[in-house]
Amino acid sequence: RSETYAHGLIVLPVYAWLVWRLRDRVGALAPQPLSWMALPAAGAGLLWLLGQLASVAAAAHAGLVLLLVIGLVAAMGWRLARVFLFPLAFLLFGVPIGDFLLPTLMSYTADFTIAALRLSGVPVYQEGLHFVIPNGRWSVVEACSGIRYLIASVMIGALYAYLSYASLRKRLLFMLVAVAVPIVANWVRAYMIVMLGYLTNNELAAGVDHLIYGWVFFGVVIMLMFMIGQRWADPDSAFVRPPVVPALDEAASRWANLIPVAIVSIVFPLALMRINMPVETYEVAYELPAPAIGWVLQSRDEVGYLPRYRGFRGQAVGVYAREADGATVQLYTAFFADQREGAEMVTWANTLKPSNDKSVNLITQSPLTTAIGALPAATVVIRDDRQAVARWYKVDGRVLTRDWEAKLRLAADRLTGRQDASMVFVVSSPLGPEREGFEHLQAFIDTHGDEMHRVAEAAERKLTR
Repeated sequence: RSETYAHGLIVLPVYAWLVWRLRDRVGALAPQPLSWMALPAAGAGLLWLLGQLASVAAAAHAGLVLLLVIGLVAAMGWRLARVFLFPLAFLLFGVPIGDFLLPTLMSYTADFTIAALRLSGVPVYQEGLHFVIPNGRWSVVEACSGIRYLIASVMIGALYAYLSYASLRKRLLFMLVAVAVPIVANWVRAYMIVMLGYLTNNELAAGVDHLIYGWVFFGVVIMLMFMIGQRWADPDSAFVRPPVVPALDEAASRWANLIPVAIVSIVFPLALMRINMPVETYEVAYELPAPAIGWVLQSRDEVGYLPRYRGFRGQAVGVYAREADGATVQLYTAFFADQREGAEMVTWANTLKPSNDKSVNLITQSPLTTAIGALPAATVVIRDDRQAVARWYKVDGRVLTRDWEAKLRLAADRLTGRQDASMVFVVSSPLGPEREGFEHLQAFIDTHGDEMHRVAEAAERKLTR
């Protein structure tokens, strides 16, 4: 479903071609199955299971491909596996992983583009990944991150280094180039596109144009990289082929060694079927915390900004006002339990952005220091509205702030048969001209933190009735 991983379609054909190239090195080698490979197979199977339980696709996909590679090594034995070492490793490029790099790559691309524009004499106003120049508004979105260039370059670069160089040193050096070049090239591409739009008053490099220009530019850069790399390519005589040593003719009696690996491969899907039993949809109703002294709970009709959460068992939202100065803080909560795909607390679809509209901008801020700990904070820009926002999770009685930590703990709860009830808290307040919105959030959390967590405990108790 993602063009970012379209390269995965050629992994198996390339793998088959690489194996065919090495057919003359197989000779009289016979498979010598390895029973102890059941141990790494169990690790890969556990990774797949945890990925499925936590709905982390990258972990599930990586576990599945690792299990495939380990199974092939177990069936062939070390002698054959060493011959096919690179083709087996090449299968790992079939794992659709890399989305975790998107925020970092987008941020670096925006910073470089803005710095280059200013050096070119173009005035720029920046707000996160969005920036404005005199004749246009631009933003760095996922397609501008360069992740597609990077993944494609690494895969093609690995194949090129394997076929062109005999020494490990040369191969590693070329891989460093294959990583660095697409990143820098994407920065230059982004700068050139904005400058082209600026100089032509947006007649060029707008819409589909800039994607086409980007791929053409990237193709030229990669071609130059390979042309330069070819200058240091090793001759065929440098690729030393060790003589083929026939294996002892004991393979027929060793196929029983694959039984432990086969058992491990079957156990984890069966465990998933047992743990992941369907759950009927149900709702859990709970009340918001009572306002602390000096605060009042306003009408729910006052609710404005709302984060985007789906799959919850219950939610509650309200606006609190401080009597001393009228400062308002909105509290959003969502309760999750018996989490399955489509009914999870931590997922890419659940976000602080109220919609997928590209005009909505999320700007990460410094952590907000509160009585319950340092909480991730951000500014959400919705057209002319700016909201100071902080979010955290309550899982197993603990305050968690990192998505991966919450995912891991929820997966562990499901794996051990424990209840996975959890709650997300999102507080927001108008940012204000002096950014006083974050001060309002801090004051609200400090006075209501304990009561908010009792709300989570009360909702969880309803599940045991």
